[in-house]
Amino acid sequence: MSGKRLIQLDFLRGIAILLVLLRHKKLFSFTVTMGWIGVDLFFVLSGFLVSGLLFKEYQKYGNIKPGLFLIRRGYKIYPIYYLTYLLYVVPFLLYGDLKIDKVIADLLFYQNYYNGWGYTYFASWSLAVEEHFYLASAIVFGLFFKSRYKEKLMAKMDVYLIALMSVIFIVRLLTVFANDAASVHNITATHLRLDTLLMGVLISYWYHFKLETLKQFFIRYHRVLMYTAIGLLLFTPVVKIENSVFVQTIGFVFLYVSFAIILLCFLLRKDIVTRLQAVFSKPLFALIAKIGYCSYSIYIVHLGVNYIFKSIVRLYLDGPINPLIGFSVTTVLSVALGILMTYTVEAYFLNSRDKRFPSRSV
Repeated sequence: MSGKRLIQLDFLRGIAILLVLLRHKKLFSFTVTMGWIGVDLFFVLSGFLVSGLLFKEYQKYGNIKPGLFLIRRGYKIYPIYYLTYLLYVVPFLLYGDLKIDKVIADLLFYQNYYNGWGYTYFASWSLAVEEHFYLASAIVFGLFFKSRYKEKLMAKMDVYLIALMSVIFIVRLLTVFANDAASVHNITATHLRLDTLLMGVLISYWYHFKLETLKQFFIRYHRVLMYTAIGLLLFTPVVKIENSVFVQTIGFVFLYVSFAIILLCFLLRKDIVTRLQAVFSKPLFALIAKIGYCSYSIYIVHLGVNYIFKSIVRLYLDGPINPLIGFSVTTVLSVALGILMTYTVEAYFLNSRDKRFPSRSV
């Protein structure tokens, strides 16, 4: 497949980060309830895109370099995360309440097991899940593509992926019923959430190795698939993730199946960009795609913006602020700051990465 960037996937990322912003800054009650699904959409997209890098490298060279893959991911993830993390530590220092062991967990990306959520930056649990996925992908695919049986293994990779996702679902089912749905680890533990990323890997495998069959299937059943995707999302505005056995078991499956179908639509419909521009208008489509392109920096910085805004309101205003004003101000500031960080800090490190460690998948 071409290495050309797909703007429609940036648009999907934009929708994902906007959902996250709606989760963490109240506009309406239902937007807070459903906003968490933005992270699951990110997981499916990450599974698709990251495994796609490895699949394209394998198709080009017949092997992969796991170390190079991890170094390149590190240049993308670590600079923005660690530089911003210094700012998240400041309030804890001011109040004299900094727990070094929890900071270390955040810095080494095992906070989703040690703390449940992240510590100074509670949304960082999802970054830990993704870091574990990157490491596992590098190791597993590195061994996979070195095997003397790699051709046979590749031919049945979708079977293995579906089997592994089924095992994860069973483990999650048993864990939720054993721990009860109040445990945050049901939501944040990598081994219980990895199937969402693996769904993205499954779509990526079909897209890179069985594209014609995938196209024929989608063309034949696209209406049923889209109605299914919509139907599987209907619970999200009304059912809260906290304390819900349904959401923490079957609900996660509903989400990644729905997002996989939507991803297929965005990949396989040749007119998808034109249709989106017709629905949203070209300027709005371009803006959401730009937000998606900068979504990592926005994700990292938005809770800090929310905290500062809340502190200012508490100091200088007598009562609560209108939710529409609060959401609008924090969203504009988060997006603007995230775009600035993407085109300065992130761009600097990615340019350095590409000079020192060129991609093998382009």
